[in-house]
Amino acid sequence: MSLHITSSTEGQLQVHFTTKQKQYAVPDVPYSIRANVGCNELNVLLTTLLKDSGSKVAGKVHFDFLLNGEFVKTSLSQHLKERDISFEDTIELEYVERYPAPEPQDCLLHDDWVSAVQAKEGWILTGTYDNTVNLWNTKGKHKLTIPGHVAPVKGVAWISLNDQTGVFASASHDQTVMIWEWNVTANSVECVHVCKGHERGVGCIAVNPSKTQMASGSMDTMLKIWSTELHADKGEPSATKKAKLEQQDNVRTPVLTLAGHREFVSGVQWIDDTTVATCSWDHTIKLWDLTLGGIKTEFTGNKSFFDLSYSKLNGMIITASPDKNLRLYDPRSKHGNFVRNTYLGHTQWVQTCRWSTTNEYLFVSGAYDNRVKLWDYRSPKAPIYELIGHEDKVLACDWSNPRYILSGGSDNALRVFKSRIAVEGTADN
Repeated sequence: MSLHITSSTEGQLQVHFTTKQKQYAVPDVPYSIRANVGCNELNVLLTTLLKDSGSKVAGKVHFDFLLNGEFVKTSLSQHLKERDISFEDTIELEYVERYPAPEPQDCLLHDDWVSAVQAKEGWILTGTYDNTVNLWNTKGKHKLTIPGHVAPVKGVAWISLNDQTGVFASASHDQTVMIWEWNVTANSVECVHVCKGHERGVGCIAVNPSKTQMASGSMDTMLKIWSTELHADKGEPSATKKAKLEQQDNVRTPVLTLAGHREFVSGVQWIDDTTVATCSWDHTIKLWDLTLGGIKTEFTGNKSFFDLSYSKLNGMIITASPDKNLRLYDPRSKHGNFVRNTYLGHTQWVQTCRWSTTNEYLFVSGAYDNRVKLWDYRSPKAPIYELIGHEDKVLACDWSNPRYILSGGSDNALRVFKSRIAVEGTADN
């Protein structure tokens, strides 16, 4: 079947359209089209084909196109030329429904730089340079300012949350990690434990999948593992032990200290309950086996790493670096080349990155160019959306609640974007 969009002297291509989204399927036959068409013309063509097949969605949905698993962002002919793909072959073009753009929802103003953020269900934790932790709801209402640290807060992490109680941790340049218990009904908070052991500022923190331990990375080059149990001592302590515990006050020491990095451990994520991934200014990513107490895999880059994020949906790691790039690593690669893709779009240091917890393809990044970008890992040449609004450097981002993309910056603002991307169920991580 031959279908010409407009007449042209440029060559023709044979194209086969495929989609995994069955509700948008068109007849499975090759179409002859102009080689220099772009996404807009391809959308016009698909709308025509959907109309012809009696589809009710024709004209209501826009599509993006993938060739060999990569989004087409230029004309087809340019895309083929850049990748040395023959114009003679029938081209398999996969099409997917275009993601809706995230909508700006709130700008939550703080008294100082917002350097850490994490959401859980309807609640948002932020950490700031005025040494406080702040608690907000997703409707933009400020609930609590929590003093306690004596230096900037660089990491926050939820441990547990129910209707009565929330437990969370904060990491600071004051060399400590604090575990807090929040009484939801009374809206009061208490520091239950101060985790001491790092010898320099703590820059990042993450809680394991079963919520029993947390990992922290520090400028002292160490990775430390801590218990998150509120009352770790099982059974009734003896009088002497009780006195000893009271004397120790609420100080907690690490369960495990892991040495191996040579510079600041700038990012930490759990792969599973016994494996931790870290990145560092020393140009390395390390995977640690907690059972053996050592490194099981190491990747070396040619730049410092400022942050990393692991996706349990696709098993891959995205990293942020000062060379303006994000990189996608596949730890399971057997061929020695662990870098799957490089994403260039920021114009300054990339400070922070986070995967979506419900869509295996999507992640967000924030940089010193005041920009937050939403990426599909199949589109290395360009982000799919820019989330604008920050007036200064972006220092932290989060997508733990699938409905909200959050970013904090040195403009003292936490920006909240409503994600309208279809969410499978209502899972929160």
